[in-house]
Amino acid sequence: MGDSFHEQLMEDSAFLKAERRLDTELVDKLILQLNRIYPQILTDKEATKFRNLDVPTSVRLGELLTYLQGKGEEACREFYRALHLHVEEVYYSLPTRLRLRDSLDPLTFPNIQQRKHVLNDRGPIFFLGCFSFAVGMALLYYYGETKVSGGSRALGMAALGLKKKAQEVLIWYTEEGLMK
Repeated sequence: MGDSFHEQLMEDSAFLKAERRLDTELVDKLILQLNRIYPQILTDKEATKFRNLDVPTSVRLGELLTYLQGKGEEACREFYRALHLHVEEVYYSLPTRLRLRDSLDPLTFPNIQQRKHVLNDRGPIFFLGCFSFAVGMALLYYYGETKVSGGSRALGMAALGLKKKAQEVLIWYTEEGLMK
């Protein structure tokens, strides 16, 4: 990553303060995560201060970020861990994460979003042509067999190169057609 978590948090602070997806409930989850799991980073008294609902959410978040930057590298890392845990979509849209993702070598780590699955590059006209041909052959086989008994004989001839069970089925079908 290169940058320390402290530097990353300084860079991401403006984005986080302006982010609309971080509502009161999510900010409270982040504060409680830091307070419960890491009480050495955020004590009960400090958590109560940052959870004060009389203060707007963006102000509380700004104060929390400033406080965490003052606490040091460990506090910033745990904030990122809590953000990743509770608000993953915001975590991956942080400017430092976007820069990190864009700086990766595309040959080593191919971007999944840029992959395009092309099964056929010939277009819809080619597909319609092939589909029409298959439907035409099916209709010709279906309606052609009732009028001409040659279709049944062709099945009997096709059975020559097949295994014994398949051969018996095709020969039975041929005999059944001739008896009609």
